[in-house]
Amino acid sequence: MGNACEEDVTTYARIVTKACQLLHGCPRPAWGTRSFMTTPARVTDILAAAETLLDAHAFADYCPIGLQVAGRREHVTTIATSVSCTLDVFERAAEAGAELVLTHHGMFWKGDSQVVDAVTRERLALLFDHGMTLAAYHLPLDAHPEIGNNALLCDVLELTRSAEPFARHGGRAIGCIGVTRGEGLPLDAFVERVRVALDGRAPLVLGAPRDMVHRVAVCSGGSARDVNEAAALGCDVFITGEPREETDALARELDITFLAAGHHATETFGIRALGATLADRFGIGHVFVDSANPV
Repeated sequence: MGNACEEDVTTYARIVTKACQLLHGCPRPAWGTRSFMTTPARVTDILAAAETLLDAHAFADYCPIGLQVAGRREHVTTIATSVSCTLDVFERAAEAGAELVLTHHGMFWKGDSQVVDAVTRERLALLFDHGMTLAAYHLPLDAHPEIGNNALLCDVLELTRSAEPFARHGGRAIGCIGVTRGEGLPLDAFVERVRVALDGRAPLVLGAPRDMVHRVAVCSGGSARDVNEAAALGCDVFITGEPREETDALARELDITFLAAGHHATETFGIRALGATLADRFGIGHVFVDSANPV
């Protein structure tokens, strides 16, 4: 089980700064513990701000964007954020006194059964019992150029982002192309940089071996199919969350190194930054609820 981490006005820029400090060998700074218990903000105002910030409804997503479960509390003093919806996440959000839960992966997905089974019933019951509202932002939070998963991954890995569109999903390009600084970086050193940036999780290295890394394609989560486009764009390395069965052979034949860095691990950045940004804007508390997810 991970730890819930209460944050103050930390913005996505400070999140990146902390990660870069860690990459340079500095001690990990303690996350802020201050909560702002001033005038509560309205749930509707917070969600409207999130959707405007993320341009959320410009995407044809695979799940309902924004509000998924309406809670009975109209005002918010604390936002809880997490990558996914689980009973454990909701329990810990309730313990933190959160009235609003924001996740990257929501409870409901297009094409899933509409039956409320036992697992969904227990999750909904916990939300209802504590009056918490649930909202989710999937592709919009992958794509955002400042607080998106892929932009932040590039920044944490000290890649200079290019303007090239990459990894089109839901009608929009959501990935990033980044370039290493200077004369490039040895592959072993770059893999170590990824490991450190993802809290010690070593990526699975597949595909073609190489000596140096110059161009890197990044698309968090389950984007293994985008390896073809990454190779076509002349990238040396493609970073995503998880591979498919055919990925190793395909990447070798495409002459690209494939780093499977963890679906969950590559998608903690955006939701955490969104919560911190909204908490800063509305002067309320934020707690990030992490999970020890090995996938």
